[in-house]
Amino acid sequence: MNLSLRFSETVKEHGTKPAFIFEGNETSYLQLEGAINQFASSLTDMGINKGDHVAVVLGNSPYFVISLYGALRAGATVIPINPIYTPDEIAYIVNNGDVKSVITLDLLIPLFEKMNEKLPKLEHIITCETPPTDSKTDVDVTKLSIYTKMKGFTKMLSTGNPSFVGPELSDDDVAVILYTSGTTGKPKGAMLTHKNLYSNAIDTANYLKITSDDIVVTTLPMFHVFCLTVSLNAPLMNGATLLIVPRFSPEIAFELVKSYQATVFAGVPTMYNFLLQYDKAQPDDLKSLRICISGGASMPVALLKGFEQKFKVIVSEGYGLSEASPVTCFNPLDRPRKAGSIGTNIVNVENKVVNELGEELPPNHVGELIVRGPNVMKGYYKMPEETAHTLRDGWLYTGDLARQDEEGYFYIVDRKKDMIIVGGYNVYPREVEEVLYNHEEVVEVAVLGVPDPNFGEAVKCFVVVKDDKMTEDDLLEYCKQHLAKYKVPSSIEFLEELPKNTTGKILRRALKDQVLQK
Repeated sequence: MNLSLRFSETVKEHGTKPAFIFEGNETSYLQLEGAINQFASSLTDMGINKGDHVAVVLGNSPYFVISLYGALRAGATVIPINPIYTPDEIAYIVNNGDVKSVITLDLLIPLFEKMNEKLPKLEHIITCETPPTDSKTDVDVTKLSIYTKMKGFTKMLSTGNPSFVGPELSDDDVAVILYTSGTTGKPKGAMLTHKNLYSNAIDTANYLKITSDDIVVTTLPMFHVFCLTVSLNAPLMNGATLLIVPRFSPEIAFELVKSYQATVFAGVPTMYNFLLQYDKAQPDDLKSLRICISGGASMPVALLKGFEQKFKVIVSEGYGLSEASPVTCFNPLDRPRKAGSIGTNIVNVENKVVNELGEELPPNHVGELIVRGPNVMKGYYKMPEETAHTLRDGWLYTGDLARQDEEGYFYIVDRKKDMIIVGGYNVYPREVEEVLYNHEEVVEVAVLGVPDPNFGEAVKCFVVVKDDKMTEDDLLEYCKQHLAKYKVPSSIEFLEELPKNTTGKILRRALKDQVLQK
């Protein structure tokens, strides 16, 4: 079984039911199935064969859902990419991922035009039409160097075969490659098979008791693995309805929950903080929700309790990572929820805490969290050494420090070494440091996470520069040109020199202590 086949089965049972609602317009399961087939058919006619890589550079929209399931049905491997990434970041993933076709918004045509010479393997650019806006400028595409590669999404749908039948898929075929930030500064592509994604979607759906009666607020970014499984694939496996939200805002979230009597909301702690702080919110605004799901970062206990007390809805915190498709733990719905815990094993997935030798530790001892199950990735794309280091004896070594209590509940003690989590997104210091080190005036740099009331953590930089006339604004502007918005430092502090140990290694802990003392 795989996502595509299961979706077709769901269509037979819930064909007339809304699969999703977007900007007030409903699309039934039967209509979505037809669009998926038409898009898959046109991809095949275009020359996308089984195993070819297709990048989806889109935000939350029907385009994303049709692109994802259409590409999977055609037998392609999907590579979701954050559309706010910089040209350098997108180009790296497209090239490293051997992408043959990109599906993106027409608004990003100028970006791909600039990158054209850097993308020699890219054969097709499928553009999704957006409504005219004041900020949208008309571009004469016939004069662009990428014009011969361009295809229109809408035309592909209109000419595709609604009865298309795709190639036979194996459980072990790679369905999706998710690029995660790498400790070396370059993203790693986690290869998730059809079995990985299907098993985690169906197990998550059943664990959270998602049924065709549920209406799920899909406001997390679809290109992120949290949304991909919990707010998109899992609901569609069991016939639920998605409320697709292009971008999160407290006002819109409250409005949609009340208007459609939504039953499930999933978000990162930052979203819950914004909802709690929203001054127009009333205690009964979320009364239709039967469950809220939190992940992406640890939720402060004070925030969790404050949210639950105000809105009278339970927040179930869980844990996952891209390499595990992603869910491994959730607080159970049929037993007490423990504040501060990521919960217990979901069905078919095993977590345990081990020491440096891989030996399981007794309760309440801190060690590395490792995971085993049908959801664990095949490996990193074109990175055998990284794969061998992360996958050992059938276990995925997460790099996260955790403990387990006597009742089987897990607690994350610390995140991967030095990793910064900004609003649920992972930022590795090395990636930001590499960018700053490319600036001709920067001598040394150290990056670390500091507490932030809105996003959990923020990126802070300490730098040593050659020219004392260099300003914080100068370096921030430079970072904005080379990094996605959430990776850009919130502040940059200039130092005469960075603290180091006797071997010359920069002492991050000393810098962190300095920040905390202020």
